Amino acid sequence: MPIFDFLRGEFIDVIHWTEDNRAKMVHRFEREGHAIKYGAKLTVREGQAAVFVHEGQIADVFPPGLYMLETNNMPILTTLQHWDHGFQSPFKSEIYFVATTRFTDLKWGTKNPIMCRDPEFGPVRLRAFGTYTVRVTDPGRFISEIVGTDGEFTTDEITYQLRNIIVSRFSAAVAGSGIPVLDMAANTEDLAKFVAAKIAPEVAEYGIELPMLMIENISLPQAVEEAMDRRTSMGVIGDLGKYTQYQAAEAMAEAAKNPGGGMGAGLGMGMGMGMAHQMAQTGPWGSAPSAAAAPPPPPVEHVWHIAENGQTHGPYSKAKLGRMAQEGTLTRDTLVWTAGADGWTKAGEINELAQLFTVMPPPPPPPPPAPPSTGG
Repeated sequence: MPIFDFLRGEFIDVIHWTEDNRAKMVHRFEREGHAIKYGAKLTVREGQAAVFVHEGQIADVFPPGLYMLETNNMPILTTLQHWDHGFQSPFKSEIYFVATTRFTDLKWGTKNPIMCRDPEFGPVRLRAFGTYTVRVTDPGRFISEIVGTDGEFTTDEITYQLRNIIVSRFSAAVAGSGIPVLDMAANTEDLAKFVAAKIAPEVAEYGIELPMLMIENISLPQAVEEAMDRRTSMGVIGDLGKYTQYQAAEAMAEAAKNPGGGMGAGLGMGMGMGMAHQMAQTGPWGSAPSAAAAPPPPPVEHVWHIAENGQTHGPYSKAKLGRMAQEGTLTRDTLVWTAGADGWTKAGEINELAQLFTVMPPPPPPPPPAPPSTGG
């Protein structure tokens, strides 16, 4: 009797797989060199598939269900072994259980920035990341193309390749989309669907599919985002003049609460008002202000003093000197002086006054000589 018990122990009559590891995609049933009993019970639970590999070849694939392993439900293995319908001896095959459920919350992201040409900002660099879901659709192809003889295959062993495919197709889709950077947040769903459609034929060759692909974020470099934040802040402020007045009032109120720091507070408030005044003149981005600039102040009109016969007269405006030039009381040789001049100077040698004499007509030419008379 013990001999029969030993012989029965050499044959496997129950085959199944239960696993709590949610990341395991494939588990090889360990038979430890034992043969599988003809008529053994195979249990394939929901979310699983059982793949029989005989002498390195993919044989039968069993979907969820309860099976008695006989020649009538192992047609491929029966053909490979040239078994007839009377076969009832034990056999040896490798059995792989493949999880066909969805593996969720897998991460992807761009390792290096993607160079794009934005219609508003010009050349920009983008980064993106998101999540995706993977599911085995063809267990036999998945075993032959990806798993091979790996007895414990997890999602970590395939996610690197899938990330590379996703990033490659995403980069091409974003670079050729022509969507402005500021509008990409509103189009992430469409971009994700487009990328998933591009990836589907490639991953199908591995016996898998990506039921869901999500783009969680598309971002610009930190320096560019900070510049955009400053631009947004200036847009929120609106009227810079009123904002400056508000800031000054706030600073004065804070200074009143802290009498001991009056000098430092006053200096800081003055510097702040000066900077705000400069920004108000040049605009928020260093450009010209939108309103027309105020005209410069009119030039200061000089008044003149005249020296004649050891006495001075004046002061006279330039208009008065013009009338005097017309009347003949002011000539080019008349000595004049104004504030800031080095000393008395002839009026004809000063550019500002020389023009007063050019508007006067020159003296008339002398009359022509009378023709000589001829004697009669």
